[in-house]
Amino acid sequence: MSQGLLIKLFAIALLISSIAGCASEPVAQPINPSIAVSAALPTVVLPVITPNMPGIYHRVEKGETLWRICKSYNVDLDEVVQLNRIADSTNIEVGQKLFIPGAKKQESLPVACGNNDDFIWPVKGRVISNFGQIASDCLNKGINIQPSGDPNVVAVRRGKVVYYCDDFGVFGKTLIIDHGDGISTVYARNSEIFVKAGDIVQKGMVLAKAGSAGRDKRTYLHFEVRKGHTPQNPLFYLP
Repeated sequence: MSQGLLIKLFAIALLISSIAGCASEPVAQPINPSIAVSAALPTVVLPVITPNMPGIYHRVEKGETLWRICKSYNVDLDEVVQLNRIADSTNIEVGQKLFIPGAKKQESLPVACGNNDDFIWPVKGRVISNFGQIASDCLNKGINIQPSGDPNVVAVRRGKVVYYCDDFGVFGKTLIIDHGDGISTVYARNSEIFVKAGDIVQKGMVLAKAGSAGRDKRTYLHFEVRKGHTPQNPLFYLP
């Protein structure tokens, strides 16, 4: 077995072990899943900070996600979150000014739906447990989405299925997709899975059906975004 393959298998094992750290259950109150700017929201200019470093302020436009903004400027999302003091539960709003370190002029961002590397929602529904929330003494490393009707779970971006488990403890039927740019996504608590490890999937392709697992019989998808082995707030990536 080649050294490169061993390194990749080790990385996948680390990712799987980090997911298995703790189960998370939904909280009672639903949370607004929209982080991209809604047409119904008024233009809001939130307080800005003035970091002592080169950069510019990007004025958020309708439909922009934090991930798309950072990718367009080729800056690290975590750095922008820290510099702008964006809480995990904070939505970015139309008119909000985000400090972009190192940038010299505001980019004209492409329309999100026209870009194949942009994210889409894995299932249509409402978020019932948010990133970083505590439920049953456990920290949620993703978000839990309760389907509003159709339980079909789709790939949020193009990628390769690198892990499949038919019974991953309290997460039940679980998939991991590697998107090839250091980002991977996790789809857990499925009732059925229609792909297998090694499959190449396209954005929007049906992967599974949301279901239940463990003692919690409610139907919802547990969805995670990982950068390397670090859990990210999925709402920074989803439109």
